[in-house]
Amino acid sequence: MKISTAIIFTVSISLFTLLSADAATILLAQVEQTATMKKTIKEISDFEVEIEKARQDQLNVLSPGWFAKAEASFEKAKSAAEKGSATGKIQENMLAAQENLKNAKETAKLARTMLPQVIEIRHKAQVAGAPKLNEEYLQVEAQFQKLTEAIEKNNIKYTQKNAQKVEKAYQDLELLAIKNETIGKVREIVAQGQEDKAEKYAPQAFELAQRHLAETDDFITNNRYATDEMQNRAKEALFYANRARFLTDQSKKLETMAPQETALWIEDLMSKITTWLSGNDARDMDMQGQVGNIQQSITALKDDYKQVSDQLASTQKELAETKTYYDAQIDSLTQMLALSKSRTDQEQKAKEKLLADLKAKESTLMKDKERILAEQRATAQTLEDERRFNQKFIETQNFFRVDEAEVYKKGNQLIVRLKGMQFPVGTALIMPENYQLLSKVQRAIKLFDDPSVVIEGHSDSTGSDEINKALSQQRADAVKDYFIANNTLAKSKIVAVGYGSDRPVASNASAEGRAANRRIDVVVTPDLKLNQMQ
Repeated sequence: MKISTAIIFTVSISLFTLLSADAATILLAQVEQTATMKKTIKEISDFEVEIEKARQDQLNVLSPGWFAKAEASFEKAKSAAEKGSATGKIQENMLAAQENLKNAKETAKLARTMLPQVIEIRHKAQVAGAPKLNEEYLQVEAQFQKLTEAIEKNNIKYTQKNAQKVEKAYQDLELLAIKNETIGKVREIVAQGQEDKAEKYAPQAFELAQRHLAETDDFITNNRYATDEMQNRAKEALFYANRARFLTDQSKKLETMAPQETALWIEDLMSKITTWLSGNDARDMDMQGQVGNIQQSITALKDDYKQVSDQLASTQKELAETKTYYDAQIDSLTQMLALSKSRTDQEQKAKEKLLADLKAKESTLMKDKERILAEQRATAQTLEDERRFNQKFIETQNFFRVDEAEVYKKGNQLIVRLKGMQFPVGTALIMPENYQLLSKVQRAIKLFDDPSVVIEGHSDSTGSDEINKALSQQRADAVKDYFIANNTLAKSKIVAVGYGSDRPVASNASAEGRAANRRIDVVVTPDLKLNQMQ
């Protein structure tokens, strides 16, 4: 049997129509599923922001149970979305998370209504630093969480019964935190002082430190919000605690020192202060005399400072008065010029000349001011250079032992007298045992950056002047060559001079005097613009 062409065509058209309809339905479903997933992902992102804000609003504390459930449901929704699970499952968890968070917000609102004072004092305790107390803080936080959990469980009686107790616990915690932040360091120092036996070595100072600590502790207990006074008292208590500690340490140190060692130590401290103040060496006086010498140096410096300040004030006043005068003259002249345009050319020229003269005088006045300021800056620089020189002088003194060298200051020069520098008799040979001493001299020279150095050789009066001068020159040259060979300074910056026995520092009548006269002096002249110093 034959099938007509028309029937075949009709059947084909029908099949094509059915297949096209199915494909469109499938495609539409896929598009709708994609749109739903995008919407779900946006909901997850928005909720993540919302739950973080809820945490900042303390919902995790004010409604811990509901907040934990909201977080758990949200994490399930996120996990399902990451695994590509069906949107229905994701939506189910999201709805649960949103509902739980809503309950948490309602419960938190109720907690704020029931526990306003507890929440406020809890915040004050946190601001005071209670979280740093660790275990004590966590214990009170646990008590607070029991209150909010009771609200969630509708156990209002428990919350009402225990709220005041938790509030008191936070108040105590706040006070403890304030004391820890304010006088915690003082307590540590006083406790350490007890271990270090401060009561034995510095009893008066330690008793004073304990009293200040106790008084500050009592004040904070009764005035926990008097911040400024509290800090002032704590600062004073810390001062006395540190003082007791240092006196204890110093007393222990002095206990181990011999009397002469103690006296030399005190003398050294006073000598350094005197040197820094550019005072006279007063080590030949008793202690009271050395203190008086320091006081005189300080008084002199104060007088100098006052004189400079008075001079500056006087100059500034004079400049101000002069400027006011000339400003008034210029203003007056300006007004006259504005009102006298019709005057003759001769009068006009006279006015212009007067104005020029005034400006010239003002220019001269400004130059004088600049000159005075330059002189003041130069004075300040000179004082700064002197201070730096004195610091380096003290540092240089500390390089050497007493038996190695003596360090002096003469004007703007530093003199290192090498007492420990010994040559074999009649020679200029530097022995190996002198290398360490010369290395220290190198350090002292380099401390002054790029100074000029003179190596002076000296001898006693034994023998002829010609031989003594030649030998002292040879020894000075040997030290100079050593410094040049060790890159201490450029050759052009070091000079060696032999003086023979022309400049003794002691009598040649005794062996000790002759030994002192046989010496090497290193004279260091810093490259500083210093005034002549005493």
